[in-house]
Amino acid sequence: MLAPLVIGLSLFGIGEGLLVVSHWGATPWTVFAQGVAKHAHISLGWSTAFISAVVLLAWFALRERPGFGTIANLVIIAYVLDVTSVTVPEPNDDWIKALFMVGAVILIGVGSSLYLTCGLGPGPRDGLMTGLHRRLGVSVVYVRLTLELCVLVIGWFLGGTVGIGTAFFATTIGFCIGASLNILRWLVVRFQRD
Repeated sequence: MLAPLVIGLSLFGIGEGLLVVSHWGATPWTVFAQGVAKHAHISLGWSTAFISAVVLLAWFALRERPGFGTIANLVIIAYVLDVTSVTVPEPNDDWIKALFMVGAVILIGVGSSLYLTCGLGPGPRDGLMTGLHRRLGVSVVYVRLTLELCVLVIGWFLGGTVGIGTAFFATTIGFCIGASLNILRWLVVRFQRD
């Protein structure tokens, strides 16, 4: 289960990085990390890792238990996001930016499906969501939406990049994760038959 976890988290980090490099916006938590990085004068990766660590501290009050996958999520996504956003050159043509945007959502969707099926512990933000859901008795949909909107607005005010990529991500990522999970299940069943 370690290989799918590492591959999934790496794909997730690459996807996040490509969305940042497109300069057409970023995911809500990365918009927040951009804003924090700007004011703290640290890299985007360090900002992402710092935010994840702070979110993990909230787990104690919510009585959530981190797993190996939780810590791997914090480290691998932050590192790969940092490397991708620094080493991939910014595209000049809009069609390449659009390709980065679509590719980012696909990579994040596939990466999510891989690491979510490992069962080695939720990511810091996922654990916060499920912990608040259990503690408050509010639907996961509303908890996730509230968290995403809050970090997006705060990140935007701090100077994070919000744009068409942010909207595209928000409206397509659920479908992409769902499709990736279905394909992964089909592949597992097919592999088990052979």
